Amino acid sequence: MNPDTTAYVQWFRQSSPYINAHRGKTFVVMFEGDAIVHPNFTNVVQDIALLNSLGVRLVLVHGARPQIDTALRRLGAKSAFHRDLRITDDQALTAVKAAVGYVKADIESKMSVGLPNTPMYGARMRVVSGNFVIARPLGVIDGIDFQHTGEVRRVDHSAISDLLAGGNVVLLSCLGYSPSGEVFNLAVEDVAQHTAVSLRADKLILMGGYDGLVDSDGNSLPEVTCGLLEQVLHSYQGEARNHSEAALKAVSHGVPRAHLVSYQNDGALLEELFTREGMGTMISQDPYDHLRPARIEDVGGILELLRPLEEAGILVRRSRELLETELNRFYVIERDGMITACSALYPYSDDRAELACVAVHPDYRGSSRGRQLLEQIEQEARRRQYKQLFVLTTRTAHWFVEHGFVAGAVTDLPEERQKLYNFQRNSKVFLKSLQN
Repeated sequence: MNPDTTAYVQWFRQSSPYINAHRGKTFVVMFEGDAIVHPNFTNVVQDIALLNSLGVRLVLVHGARPQIDTALRRLGAKSAFHRDLRITDDQALTAVKAAVGYVKADIESKMSVGLPNTPMYGARMRVVSGNFVIARPLGVIDGIDFQHTGEVRRVDHSAISDLLAGGNVVLLSCLGYSPSGEVFNLAVEDVAQHTAVSLRADKLILMGGYDGLVDSDGNSLPEVTCGLLEQVLHSYQGEARNHSEAALKAVSHGVPRAHLVSYQNDGALLEELFTREGMGTMISQDPYDHLRPARIEDVGGILELLRPLEEAGILVRRSRELLETELNRFYVIERDGMITACSALYPYSDDRAELACVAVHPDYRGSSRGRQLLEQIEQEARRRQYKQLFVLTTRTAHWFVEHGFVAGAVTDLPEERQKLYNFQRNSKVFLKSLQN
């Protein structure tokens, strides 16, 4: 097997848990009108077809802002905006209807491709549209009448759910309809967010022209909690802010996760959904990495994590049977069903305890996982009123010194631990006082 094939096979195997997890789930995927005219949109459509073939129930929500602007220019007109929303007068509404109809036809045609020697061959996606979004006028804000610009009143989730159950892909636009027969121009983020909440979707995916959110230093934010995003929301502008607000509303109203992904990067949607590191920014109510006490089903993952370190002589080898009997001493960090880090707390009779089995998966070293585990172990040791924490290590002395440990001697260990000390390993002893 050549290296390229090996990498592909490995990636495919690693994506299997996500394929199983996503099957039968409902995703709402939103993309702006700019995405539709971007050269990479054909690849986005192919990735959407792949999701459909893997059993994901899909609702697509599209915008049409640049297409509306083009239609207005043909009419010799121009729209005004307020609060980043188009003020839709009668002439603008004519342009909106024309642009949305054009975009809808364009999307449906791209999703109908099934030629041999193309990624869409055999996809056979059935795309269904309809008057599923009930809207009302936005009204007057700051003294400005938005006229035919509206907001979502409700979404006919029952009708959409029936279509999804029949294997259809549902396509929604930025248009909404009132019971009196009026047509309203809606913010596409508003439609996507309300649809995701109404359907109790598993994911809301917002595709924009950026690579996810960044912090104040320009570093990418692969994941962020709602609480943190609320604090930094003011620092974003335009599309990133609009998408972030929609994601916040959706997750705050019960959608488990929202994702901000670029439509410009080939494969970004698949990377975000089928790899642990993702590609973009994920918003959730709670942290993605879950630090918790170990459970019996974690034994295999812990052993897999410890084994390379044991074989390298860094850790003492433990059998499955021994690990199962000591499992109540372990804490783990889990990421999408994978144990990425672990550590254990071993108490002794003289109010001291040992920090042991600190292990982090190679793909996640250099992150904060080791520090998080150390803080958890220290917190638990203090809760149990231990006076001192000690650790034996052969290779990571500097890390423990950096985290407040000081060098000690074997004679500083509890007597029962001294009896178990392996002089052939010649581990170094480090101590940390837990007394204030």
